[in-house]
Amino acid sequence: MTKFEAFILGLIQGLTEFLPISSTGHLYLGRHLFGLDEAGLFLDTMLHIGTLLAVFIIYKEELLYILRKPFSKLTFLLVVGTIPAVVIGLLFKDYFEEISKTGITIGWEFLITGLFLWFADGIKNGYKRMDDITYTDAFVIGTFQAAAIFPAISRSGLTIVAALIRKLDRETAAYFSFLLSIPAIAGAIVLQSVDLVQGNVENISVPSLIVGTISSALFGYLAVKWMIGYLKKHSLKVFAVYVWILGFIIIAFQATGKF
Repeated sequence: MTKFEAFILGLIQGLTEFLPISSTGHLYLGRHLFGLDEAGLFLDTMLHIGTLLAVFIIYKEELLYILRKPFSKLTFLLVVGTIPAVVIGLLFKDYFEEISKTGITIGWEFLITGLFLWFADGIKNGYKRMDDITYTDAFVIGTFQAAAIFPAISRSGLTIVAALIRKLDRETAAYFSFLLSIPAIAGAIVLQSVDLVQGNVENISVPSLIVGTISSALFGYLAVKWMIGYLKKHSLKVFAVYVWILGFIIIAFQATGKF
């Protein structure tokens, strides 16, 4: 893997982790495009570390608050919101890893993501801010997050949709979605690290890994900042149309044996 390829894959991971269009699905496509289908787990782990660094920087005040007050409401909201993904991830880990490797379902999953985004865009703007979020809200949003374990179902997309359904205002919906990504991404890194210890590490040059990780962190930071502001006044439908087009293209290529 060249440094340029690592940079592009980091860009893809950083942007699509927080834009509602599925990072796992896009990363699969990016690796396939570069012929890097075997450069999987170790690369994914490093790119996830990059996006985790991005949200650490953006949410540093919230994380410091949790460290100072570990039994605060915010801590328990994140715990409750993370539980569904932990349960689903542990129960069906092998199954979802298999379909992620083959990519056989990603076209349809992009279409499903688009349906959720289109539906959510018609929801009237809610009234709840961070202080108004309940544990029920967190659990519902976390349940939607758990559904995003499918490779091309967008985690950020589904959590934003769930937050809008639960009457969070649009800015808070994006804000809480990205905050909830911290334990989700951290958990993914832990699971990947366990697999790395038990298996063989791909032979990828250290400079390429560094470039990919920095690229992922940089573009992840920009994506979070941009998306929180964008969602306040703009439509999700543009993302729905994008993933629909992408999904239909993938399905067509798979049907003709070209993908």
